[in-house]
Amino acid sequence: MVSYHEVIPVETSPGPQAIDITRDVLNVVAKSNVSQGLACIFTPSSTSAIVANEFEPGLMTEDIPAAVERLFPQGLKYGHERRWHDGNGHSHVRATFLGPSLMIPVIDGAAALGTWQQIVFLELDNKPRRREVLVQIVGDAAKPRD
Repeated sequence: MVSYHEVIPVETSPGPQAIDITRDVLNVVAKSNVSQGLACIFTPSSTSAIVANEFEPGLMTEDIPAAVERLFPQGLKYGHERRWHDGNGHSHVRATFLGPSLMIPVIDGAAALGTWQQIVFLELDNKPRRREVLVQIVGDAAKPRD
């Protein structure tokens, strides 16, 4: 069993903002030398999320932002807001429900994504951030070629 990890830096604007990190994650998987295993993509943040979906403008710039606003409106009175007065109570709630990580199978040395699936970092905070996405791959090493 082998383990490999890298950090992907991400610069964001106030959210909701979707950033396609698929290519970065696929590069990490390729460098890992894992043939069969799992890739974990994780954001160590309480106001961002990682999802897998089709990265297309209608979905990422309209539908998802509208859906999180309907479900977790920015204008509600949040307990976090009463305590910290930082304007991002909604961001914490949104991130909690969307989740900080994604697990993807690695099969024959490649991430097993569907045809219309990309790996998306969602910035949910109300200010720009410098983020780090952690990618950890574990599994069986590829056999050396003869």
